[in-house]
Amino acid sequence: MRGLYKRGIRALGIAECFVKGRSRYSILAGVVMRSDGVIDGCAMSRITVGGLDATEGILQIYRSLRRSDINILMVSGCIIAWYNVIDLQRLYEELRIPIISVTYEESEFENFEDLFRKYFPQDWEKRVEIYRRNGERVPVVLKTGHKVFVRFLGIDKWECIQILNKFTKAGAVPEPLRVARLIARAAARDLGADRGC
Repeated sequence: MRGLYKRGIRALGIAECFVKGRSRYSILAGVVMRSDGVIDGCAMSRITVGGLDATEGILQIYRSLRRSDINILMVSGCIIAWYNVIDLQRLYEELRIPIISVTYEESEFENFEDLFRKYFPQDWEKRVEIYRRNGERVPVVLKTGHKVFVRFLGIDKWECIQILNKFTKAGAVPEPLRVARLIARAAARDLGADRGC
């Protein structure tokens, strides 16, 4: 990956916050962070809870930043805002930078097809198609000793681990994702919808 070995590579971390049953929209926050911990960019958008606009929301954040120095995009999972599926392949094709999706639990939607069919009879096949195209998760162990589950595009597994280790100071959550979630949560709190994020 171009720029992987630079001291201050930049990641755009994307995370969200919403409350099921109380919010029609989820707050999507993006944080640009260097691997030395310096934050030098932030943007927000909102996506529909239960919609299919998560990918477009992320692209909106990226475009609004007007940056050419972002080396990597990190997202906190590929199913957000109550089954709003992120299309990782589309993100990679449009942005042409490596993508890492990070989750933290052993199991992930083992019966996802049944859930999509149950809650979204009008477009469940589209959700299944996007989810399957994202590929399988790969377990990796970080320098902190924590195991995470990743999908990655534009880099190999070794590069993915190196990047995550650059951005993870403690625990399992890379700093760009941790800070983005804090910002999304604060914005949701201001809208009176922070419980459960």
